[in-house]
Amino acid sequence: MAVTRFAFLTTAVIFHLVYIYSIFDIYFVSPIVSGMELFGVERSPSVRPPADRLVLFVGDGLRADKAFQSFPEPYPRTDDDLRPRPLAPFLRSRVLEYGTFGVSHTRVPTESRPGHVALIAGLYEDVSAVATGWKFNPVNFDSVFNRSRHTWSWGSPDILPMFKHGAVLGRVDAFTYEPEFEDFSQDALRLDYWVFDHVKEFFAEAALNQTLNKALRQDKIVFFLHLLGLDTAGHSYRPYSKEYLNNIQVVDQGVKDISDLIQQFYADNRTAFVFTADHGMSDWGSHGDGHPDNTRTPLITWGSGVAAPELYDGSVAPGHDDYSSKWGLDHVRRHDINQADVAALMSYLIGTEFPANSVGELPLSYISADTNEKAAASLVNARSILEMYLVKEKSKKTSEIRFRPYRAFSDGRFTPEKRVAAIQHLIANGKYEEAIEESNTLIQVTLEGLRYFQTYDWLFLRALITIGYLGWMAYALTTVVDMFVVRDEVPVQRTLLSTAAFCAVLVSLYASFFISKSPVTYYLYSLFPVLFWEEVFAHRESLLRGKAVLLANVQSNGGILTLLLHSVLYVAVIQSLAVGYIYREVFTGIFIMAAAWPAVYGLSFLQRHALLSMIWAVSCLIMSSFTLLPAMKVESVSLILAGGFLMFLIGLLYLTFEDSVLPDFAWSAKTSTLRSHTRTVIQRTLTGIQVGLIQLSMLVTRSSALSLQAKQGLPFGNQVVGWIVLIVSLLMPISYRLQPNTHYMHRLVTVFLTCAPTFVILAISYEGLFYAVFSITLLVWVRLESAIERFSRQSQHPIVDTDCQNKDSPGPNQYRMLRLSDARISLFFLVLLQSAFFSTGNIASISSFSLESVCRLIPLFDPFSQGALLILKLMIPFALISANLGVLNKKLRIAPSALFMLVMAISDVLTLYFFWVVKDEGSWLEIGSTISHFVIASLLCVFVAALEAVSAMFISGIEVDSEPQKLPLAISHQSSAQDRDAKPSNGYTNASMDEG
Repeated sequence: MAVTRFAFLTTAVIFHLVYIYSIFDIYFVSPIVSGMELFGVERSPSVRPPADRLVLFVGDGLRADKAFQSFPEPYPRTDDDLRPRPLAPFLRSRVLEYGTFGVSHTRVPTESRPGHVALIAGLYEDVSAVATGWKFNPVNFDSVFNRSRHTWSWGSPDILPMFKHGAVLGRVDAFTYEPEFEDFSQDALRLDYWVFDHVKEFFAEAALNQTLNKALRQDKIVFFLHLLGLDTAGHSYRPYSKEYLNNIQVVDQGVKDISDLIQQFYADNRTAFVFTADHGMSDWGSHGDGHPDNTRTPLITWGSGVAAPELYDGSVAPGHDDYSSKWGLDHVRRHDINQADVAALMSYLIGTEFPANSVGELPLSYISADTNEKAAASLVNARSILEMYLVKEKSKKTSEIRFRPYRAFSDGRFTPEKRVAAIQHLIANGKYEEAIEESNTLIQVTLEGLRYFQTYDWLFLRALITIGYLGWMAYALTTVVDMFVVRDEVPVQRTLLSTAAFCAVLVSLYASFFISKSPVTYYLYSLFPVLFWEEVFAHRESLLRGKAVLLANVQSNGGILTLLLHSVLYVAVIQSLAVGYIYREVFTGIFIMAAAWPAVYGLSFLQRHALLSMIWAVSCLIMSSFTLLPAMKVESVSLILAGGFLMFLIGLLYLTFEDSVLPDFAWSAKTSTLRSHTRTVIQRTLTGIQVGLIQLSMLVTRSSALSLQAKQGLPFGNQVVGWIVLIVSLLMPISYRLQPNTHYMHRLVTVFLTCAPTFVILAISYEGLFYAVFSITLLVWVRLESAIERFSRQSQHPIVDTDCQNKDSPGPNQYRMLRLSDARISLFFLVLLQSAFFSTGNIASISSFSLESVCRLIPLFDPFSQGALLILKLMIPFALISANLGVLNKKLRIAPSALFMLVMAISDVLTLYFFWVVKDEGSWLEIGSTISHFVIASLLCVFVAALEAVSAMFISGIEVDSEPQKLPLAISHQSSAQDRDAKPSNGYTNASMDEG
């Protein structure tokens, strides 16, 4: 059986990891193609482009509203400073007098790499690329920088090297500060001061360096200033903080200084300026998802080739809405664009070709040119995008067995060539406005054509993935029934004909993939459903016998109705879990209903277990309150300390009453032996150390948090002590080998105390309170399930002689078979698992994560190390879940893998639901959320498989109470007489399966 279990778990992990990738093959096929002709606006040698050079300022993490709104002085000195005023007066003057402005709308994920790729390359990189968004991962496609004659850039080492190493060798110079400079515990202003100071030094050197001066006098050059201070201040203090608002002032002054410096250096008014941001910032100091605060960024352009502002005195200018109503710019026309359009704008201004793979639409409202020039530029923009379509069409046509052409271009009257010729004819006849309209229409039709090829295989892939998930669920349930429900070895009914049929299906699919030159992943997507359904078909006899066993007592109409009602409720709870991914309050309702669960077993049960039922109800009601609290939390030292004190109190009470607690939790004859072990000085000392570490974690966390809040930095001593507490606390279980205690209660307390200091250090609000209450809820759940097991057994088979029963009890290595009622245990486990994800935040949203806590250990910006600490914090509650479920398995005498495997079978109901509700249209918030939901639900099965290994480690060698376990050997059901008479095998007992 161990081999079968291992094979099952391995298959589960591989299958789900492969199928998670399907979301990228379906929804995020890379838009990059090669072999395209480049297009740029053609001019005679005597005609210069609109600008000789361009300066791009990117205020990383700057929200559009914060850039344009008025605020009091962040650090007021006089009463007049309390009067609201624009914090970026220079940029505002560009909007009012010299240039064009609007909102640049980004796409998810709203992170630095995809944002800068859209701005500089004009394409929306597939979501998976966000994982390669730091350090030296090059941008492996064309960009404005690569099209320029030369680009000089200053800023963060996380952004600049991507474009330097992705361009033609020597074309991009990148000047960056050291990574250690990105210290969240220090003032973020120094990041932007560094950029501005080094740009000033650069031009000062150019005045003395003839070679550099000559290079700067060339045309088609770009200066790129990446300003990270705003993003850092937003993460640390929130975008409404005085630190963030003051940083806006610093950036505005710096932009003014650099603009004046460049104008003075060249003195030719041939410089174009673009100021924007890569993404915004939520009110909670985070970004990543599609919330409007994260997707709306400012865009301000001025200088050579840029259109002057369109003013509407006495009326509201076009383009404004409620969002911009408080900016005081109602009389200036607002021109909104998509983020990728900025790349097309910059290419046009300096006269280079549009970057290959760019889908940006040239925003004509931003350029200062006559209609003839605009018409010509618009056509070139359309041809550049059309070229990408033609290359994709050719590639798809040569690889498909039955090619389905794009309808808009399949009509002979409206082929791409004829459309381009018609626009050229309009321009030649002076019908420029009509030509612009036709070019815009061609761009939109072409973009739809590109999307058509992006989604070309959707129908087939969706059907294949659905069949695969259904096959997995059927295979998982078949395996569970075969291993843990049917007592006898059932021969596999695999025939030559059935094997040949399934092989024929697989070969047919592989042949079509080979001819179509499909990705390797397609072969894997089709392999799993064929294998799963073949296994289900071969084990169909096991399913029939399992049905007879599980439904043996469902004979009457009342029994059938009860089963149907329970099934509907079961599915409803799983469906509510899916809704809980969006509305966390659903978990509140689930826990409130769960509080009344013991009452289902009647007054007799409540009387016998009054205290246990009461504690369960109270813990469920407290658990229900956490999902009513905001997922986005503000750092609260008092709540952190309250959570730490509750953990400390639990540990202290256990240490004080250990001798009383352990006997009260044991019923076996080994109680006295266990008590003697727990009295040892070594064990008490170790437990006391764990309790003391909680106190120490509270002290160091309070000191670090207050120091960081006061902007005094993270004291080195605090950082060292914090790391020592975290590491020592996690290693404490090893020390218990000096004096092992095999009592399950002691083991659970040890696990709880092991993770408590880490949770204190990494908490920012009420998470510590949740951790303590969650731990109590899990323990009470284990006790309650055990009590229900005994109560149900005693109600159906009254026990008279306990001693006799103990003699008849099965040995410690024997397990009972699964019953229908065990499905309830799996459902509770699934609910608790989801609650661990969502009770303290919304893991389905990237924006739910705050760096405040990890800055107490790692103040420098290091996304992978800081992300690892965040993941550690998320994983801690699951250590408790796995330990408690392992104990419950032993108390109920269920095989270690049985419940885990059952959960893996039912959890993909969520996965399949989220797969079909994934949106590819609508707001980017909806699209990004549905994709993250699918990935999380799919990873859940992998996670459960990992939890089994963790559970086995935590409960290794523990002893649980051996309650009276006498069970009738005869199983009364009519449909399987041969099973009744069969002998037990595989170490399983003839446990009653007629409950539930």
